[in-house]
Order: sequence, then structure tokens, then C-alpha cells
Amino acid sequence: MPHLWLDYCQFLMDQGHVTHTCRTFDRALRALPITQHSRIWPLYLRFLCSHPLPETAVCGYKLSPESAEEYIEYLKSSDRLDEAARHLATVVNDKCFMSKAGKSNYQLWHELCDLISQNPDKVQSLNVDAIICGGLTRFTDQLGKLWGSLADYYICSGHFEKAWDVYKEAIWMVMTVRDFTQVFDSYAQFEESMITAKMETTSELGHEEEDDVDLELRLAHFEQLISRWPLLLNSVLLRQNPHHVHEWHKRVTLHLGRPREIINTNTEAVQTVDPFQATGKPHTLWVAFAKFYEDNGQLDDARVILKKATKVNFKQLQLWQENYDKALRLLRKATALPACRAEYFDGSEPVQNCVYKSLKDSISTFQSTKAVYDRILDLRISTPQIVINYAMFLEERKYFDESFKA
Repeated sequence: MPHLWLDYCQFLMDQGHVTHTCRTFDRALRALPITQHSRIWPLYLRFLCSHPLPETAVCGYKLSPESAEEYIEYLKSSDRLDEAARHLATVVNDKCFMSKAGKSNYQLWHELCDLISQNPDKVQSLNVDAIICGGLTRFTDQLGKLWGSLADYYICSGHFEKAWDVYKEAIWMVMTVRDFTQVFDSYAQFEESMITAKMETTSELGHEEEDDVDLELRLAHFEQLISRWPLLLNSVLLRQNPHHVHEWHKRVTLHLGRPREIINTNTEAVQTVDPFQATGKPHTLWVAFAKFYEDNGQLDDARVILKKATKVNFKQLQLWQENYDKALRLLRKATALPACRAEYFDGSEPVQNCVYKSLKDSISTFQSTKAVYDRILDLRISTPQIVINYAMFLEERKYFDESFKA
């Protein structure tokens, strides 16, 4: 009858008879079948935790595996953090463990990371690097917090150089804006705290030239970090989608006033973006690259860029310099009949093979324009609107027979 034992033990607890109560709980466990021990343990553990009996309480929790989370909290409260961390590590690696509090495996893992990173001097029996790095590969959607935990571990251990290395690596490894924001804010806060500590130490011990130089370097590094925020954020977005045309344009803008960086960024952009996977219009990258050279008076370089662009699987032509003769020659070359005709709407064909059927208009004389219209009709790629445009074009120039014929 477990109810009778529970009522009796509760009565003894209320009387304050510690030794008698403890022995009665032991008698209850011996008298009841093991299948009913789970009815006794919650009250027994509550009794043990209410008195300074740490060793007995630890033994009790070890005999009650279903109370694992309570056991961990008890170890934390009794400052047995190394044992708490080891037990929590066992729990997070147990795939069959079900949290009574409804915590997910990630929440338990994060508790473990917080525990070992905030108490490096008390948690000695676990390999912190291996645990947190394991979390980085296991929980790829929560990298920001895990990188922060690893940095906190080194900060609390006094290994500031390693903490800097962790932050720098994290900034170039995270893939989401949320993780980047968490890492960057933590990094900036760390830098600020180091500067504050340095200033306080310098003021207390007196100014020395070496200290002043070190402080100035730290301040310069902090200012540089803050100023690089937009560029670092842009890097995260490009790691998410390296074919995002707008983000490449934004990156070029962030380098405004630094020609070498602009050239390098434009070069990287046109080499990286795949036209078939691009978000946005990839030809604008080539156009902007050529425009940069044009704005700086390097027309030959601009032509080289545009010539290279014609080899890519799309076509783009701009009449910036109003050099119409060259533009027309390029158009004629582009629309010349290839050796083997291609289907215009065949997606597997390179765009260069289909340009000769393009319906784009251009600048030309009456005869050459008429020849272009006639060729469009011959190629059977005209639309009703093109036919009407051709007829009106002829009518405006008093070629009424030709217009009627069209």
C-alpha cells in the first residue's frame, strides 16, 4: 500500500524527524515492489533536498533516473558543476531521453554550453572545444549562440586571443543574418569591454607610452569593426545566395572611392554569378563593370569587358558613346545567320545561337531597316505588332505599295 507509506513519511517530515524519516523511506523502498518505487522517489527526493544531505541526495537521484533534470538542477544549486555538466552531457547524447519539462535536445545542449562556457574553472572533466564544435555541426540553424558560447568559454578562461580568433572565424562562417547579428553584437561588446578594462587599468597605474599605443590600437580596431558592419552583413547575404545580383551591386557601392576594391568585386561578381541561377538581371553586372571603366575614361577596358560579356550565355549591348557605326556592325554580326539554325525558344541552346532571331529594334537607315523587317518576315518570327509597325513605317515614307504588300 504505497499510499500508507507516503502518508506516514509525510507525517514524519512534518514532525521534523530527519533520521527517523530517512529510515522510514528506506523501509518503504524495501517493502514495496520495484514497480512502485516511482511513487516514493519524488517525495523522498524532496525530503533530501530540503536538508543539507548532499551525498545522500546524490545517491537518491542516481537511483531515480527519471528525475535526471531535477538531479542536474540540484547539482547546480549545490555548486557541483563538474558533475552537473557530465550528467547533462550524458542526457543530451541519449537519443531516447524525454524531458519532463518539455525541453528539446537543442535546449538541453544550449544549457550544457552555457554551463561549461561560464564556469571553465569548475568544469574540468569535459572537452569544451569538442562539445561546442559538435554542436556547430549538429545544430546548423543555431550557430550564433554556439559560437558565442565558445568565445565566452575562452573569455572566462582568460584566453582573450583565442576568443578573438573564435569571433573572427564565426563572422566568416555564419550563414544567416540572425546568427551574424548575434555574433557581431557579442564581438563588439567584447571589444568594448576590453577597451574599458584597459582604460581603467591605465588610469589606475598611471600613463605609460606603451599603454597609450595599445589603447589607441584597440580603439582603431573597434572603430574599424563597427564601420565594416554593412560589408560583413553583405558577405553573409552573398554566402546565402552567391547569385544575388542586387547584393553584388550593393557590395560595389560599399567600396565607393576605392577603385581597386571595386574592380576586384566586379571581377568576382561576373565570375561567380551563374545566369541560370541568378536572382535579378545578371547582365547588369557586366554593364556596371564596363560603366565603371567608362566613367574613369578607360574606354578600351570598357569595350574589353563588354566583348567578354558577349561570350556569356546572354546578350547585352549599350550605345553609351553614341558610336552608332560600331553598334550597327555589332548588331549585324550578332544577327548573322549561323551555320546551323537554332530554335529561338529552345532553352538548351546558347543564347548566342538564337540572337539572329531577336526582335529588338535599333538605329539604321531606311534601306537597312526595311531589309531587317523583310528578314524577320522570312524567318517567320514576326508578330502582328511587328507587321503593323512595318506597314506604318513604309506608309510614313510614301511606300504605299510596299506597305500594302507587307
